[in-house]
Amino acid sequence: MTEHRKLAAILVADIVGFSRLVGNNEERTLSELREINLGIVDPTISLHHGRLVKRTGDGVLVEFRSVVQAARCAIALQDAMHERNRSVDHAHRIEYRIGVHLGDVIEEGDGDLMGDGVNIAARLEALAVPGAICMSEDAYRQVRSRLEVEISDLGEHELKNIAEPMRVYAIYSGTMTAPHLEHGRSATASVPSSKPCIAVLPFANMSADPEQDYFADGIVEELTTGLARMRWLTVISRNSAFAFKDKAMDVRRIGRDLSVGYIVEGSVRKAANSVRISAKMIDTESGAHLWGEAFTGRLDDIFDLQDEVTAGIVAAVEPSLKQAEIDRAKRKRQENLSAYDLYLRALDQAHKFTQEARDSALKLLDEAIKIDPDYAEAHGVAAYCHQQRYLWGGCDPQDRLASLHHAEAVAEGRTDDATPLSFAAMALSALDNQHEVAATMLARALDLSPNSALALICRSLVMTILGKPEKGAVDAAQSLRLSPFDPLRHIPECVLAIAMLAVGHSKEAVDHARRAVDANPMFTPGRATLALCLVEDERIDEAADVMRTVLAKAPDTRISNLHERLLIVNGLGFDRVSAAMRLAGLPE
Repeated sequence: MTEHRKLAAILVADIVGFSRLVGNNEERTLSELREINLGIVDPTISLHHGRLVKRTGDGVLVEFRSVVQAARCAIALQDAMHERNRSVDHAHRIEYRIGVHLGDVIEEGDGDLMGDGVNIAARLEALAVPGAICMSEDAYRQVRSRLEVEISDLGEHELKNIAEPMRVYAIYSGTMTAPHLEHGRSATASVPSSKPCIAVLPFANMSADPEQDYFADGIVEELTTGLARMRWLTVISRNSAFAFKDKAMDVRRIGRDLSVGYIVEGSVRKAANSVRISAKMIDTESGAHLWGEAFTGRLDDIFDLQDEVTAGIVAAVEPSLKQAEIDRAKRKRQENLSAYDLYLRALDQAHKFTQEARDSALKLLDEAIKIDPDYAEAHGVAAYCHQQRYLWGGCDPQDRLASLHHAEAVAEGRTDDATPLSFAAMALSALDNQHEVAATMLARALDLSPNSALALICRSLVMTILGKPEKGAVDAAQSLRLSPFDPLRHIPECVLAIAMLAVGHSKEAVDHARRAVDANPMFTPGRATLALCLVEDERIDEAADVMRTVLAKAPDTRISNLHERLLIVNGLGFDRVSAAMRLAGLPE
């Protein structure tokens, strides 16, 4: 008997308490079941282009080419049963539970389906309450914007004989109640927009050694897990992505089949005791290559190499993908912008460090927060923009209060996203001396996303504010290794400059400060740090030239407000820094 693997949308339906119904009145129950199959189940499946794979006594297993068709069929079935049951007393009602999943299945020669895709759909069916539909995250991601239904996020569940916990969603049509709504959160109410979706395809083994298949699959497994830590990103499950193993398909077709905007693919090639791993990220709509890199290492410790490659790829993919999303948001018409699009446009402005850019970013963020008041990412960037506007835009107390308000909104929201946690922590430390709270938030951010360059950047600054430049330098250097072209790389360069001054290496300090200025010429603290380093290197005239530029950009900068405005002075001590700045020409 022949068999082959494929990706399919699976619907599993089962009658609630069928044994009890049969025990009470077998003849009546079986007669009603035949009536329901002929009058409701079979016509509804046919109408939605499903293939009835088999009946399972009191249930059905159905295959669809589209998960949207499967979901619509499930809703139609439940609606029809709800209408039928209106005139039936509760003790004799026949009600269905339904599970829907998109995944890898094995089709046997007789048309029967087996495999994880079927098993998961069956486990989801068992989780549903009578009259409801439970679906996997892979299925939900494709239907969330296409169905006018109420959707509840039921959180992660352990499914029997399924290795990893799965996030489960319950969907309800207009005629259904939502009995589990209090146990989960309303997904339609809390999702600010469509998150970018990405799939990590199986890496090709380009070696003669078939054993490298295990290594390549391990890279994909770790990479999928690493990307899934980014809460602003939806990552397709490994099972679904592996349906494309050893298949030569156009990336646009894969994008359509998995409903993803981006894919990561790669290859592994072994030679003697070394291995070369190549990876690239592709936009599935245009086919454009957004990022690519190769890693080479020895196989002496294959697990260390796997960890190193995974960390490198995850760290590189995040900023590349975020920039691609920003570019996409810029191309959208103003009237079609979602909260997520507004946030992306604001993020692009927030990195520019000009008054005009900050004002523009805050206007966009206000609009995003009006759409979704609990949008943690928008609150986090708003905290950062108000912080910078307070420190370098006139020290308006309202900006300080606004920054702390947005930071507290992130803290109280208990978000699982490293980005808002990092921005909020920086604001709490810089503006309210809540250093321990900030350190705790940053530790959580790095626990959630260990390769987050932003979290490391913010922690490097907080450590320096706390007078621990040596610890700040470790995080700063790691952030630059992970994201050498990060839009905020001027901050870790400044931290490293201070760390070099702390150990008496003034020439290296000047180099780092110059790199900070080159990375963002509009970042006034970078120029102030450069002036400080030049004085320490006994280049007073050059320092005075730089200080004139600082005063031209921020004329109210003084020795008296330096401890607040140039946050990293604590890394060296205020007396030392203020003495150097006087020599550079900064007024009292």
